[in-house]
Amino acid sequence: MSSRFWGLLSDIDGLEDARAHIGVPGHNAVVMTMGALHEGHATLVRTAREHVGPKGFVVVTVFVNPLQFGQGEDLDRYPRTLDADVELAEQAGADAVFAPSVDEVYPGGQPQVRISSGPMGERLEGATRPGHFDGVLTVVGKLLHLTRPDVAFFGQKDAQQLAMIRRMVRDLNFGVEIVGVPTVREPDGLALSSRNRYLSAQERRTALALSQALFAGSDRHAAQEALRARAREVPATHARAQALSAIGESRAAADAHAVAKVPGGGPTAVRVAARLLLDDAARLKPPLVLDYLALVDPADFTEIPDDFTGEAVLAVAAKVGTTRLIDNIPLTFGTPGAAS
Repeated sequence: MSSRFWGLLSDIDGLEDARAHIGVPGHNAVVMTMGALHEGHATLVRTAREHVGPKGFVVVTVFVNPLQFGQGEDLDRYPRTLDADVELAEQAGADAVFAPSVDEVYPGGQPQVRISSGPMGERLEGATRPGHFDGVLTVVGKLLHLTRPDVAFFGQKDAQQLAMIRRMVRDLNFGVEIVGVPTVREPDGLALSSRNRYLSAQERRTALALSQALFAGSDRHAAQEALRARAREVPATHARAQALSAIGESRAAADAHAVAKVPGGGPTAVRVAARLLLDDAARLKPPLVLDYLALVDPADFTEIPDDFTGEAVLAVAAKVGTTRLIDNIPLTFGTPGAAS
C-alpha cells in the first residue's frame, strides 16, 4: 500500500478524516461502483485522477445497493470481491475506498423518503426493472452528500443511468459536475461488465451479438452520413449523379441521390441494420433473448423520429442464459439546419 493511499474505509467518520487530510478544496472526485471492479472501473479512476490532479482527492465507493434490485434479481448473486477491488482502486490512482455497510448507508432500515426518477425512469431499463432508477438515484444522491465531491465520474455503458443522474443533479441543484467516460470494451468488442463472468464460453459467443449489432447500426449510420455529405456537395439535380459517376462512383451516386431524397431515413435504417444481427443471434445456441433495441434522444430516452438531428443513443438489452446484459453506442444525426 502506498503512503498516499488512505485505505479501506467503512464508516462516514473515516471518510471525513481521509478527505480532511488529503482533499484539496475544489479538487475532490468520486467514482461510484457496486464492486467487482474491472478495467472499465480502473479507467474511471484514472480519468478522475487526471481531472483533479496529483493533489486532489479521489474516492471509490463500493456499495451493492439493495434499493435498485427488484424481486427475483441477482442481489445475493452479485459478485463481491472487496480485497481485489481495493487493490485495483489503489493501482488506478484512488486515495481511498469507501465500502460502507447497508446499515451505515441506510440507518434504521430502507429510507421512507426516496428520489423519484420520473417519466424517464419508466422507459427502457425502467420498464423492465420497475423502481430500479428510484433506487439508483436515491443512493447516488446519498453518496454525493456523503462524499461531497466537486466532480463525479460514471461510465457511458449505463447510458440511461448517466442521463438520469445528470438530470437529477441539474433539477435538484446538487452543485456537482457529472462526467461520462466512454465504454471500455474487451478485444472482441464485448462491453466490460461485472456480469460477464457469469457467461459460459458458448454464452459469451452469443453475447457478442450485442456489440456487433451496435457496430452494424453505427456503420450503416456512418455510410448514410457520408453519402448525405457528399450529396450536398453538388446541386440536387441530375448533375449530382453525373458528377459522381464521372469519377467512377455510379453506385455511390445513385445511393447518394436516394439517401438525399429520403428525408430523415437514417434512424430507421440504423434500427434495421442492428436488428438483423440480433435476429440472427436469436437463432444461436444458446439464443440471445432480446429485451429491447432502441434509438433514443439522450435528453429523455424517447425514440427519435426520422427527421431527428443531434445526439442520439443506440441502446440494447438482452439475456443470454440467465445473464442480462446492456450496451449502447452514441450517434450523431445530421447537422441541425443543413439542407437535405
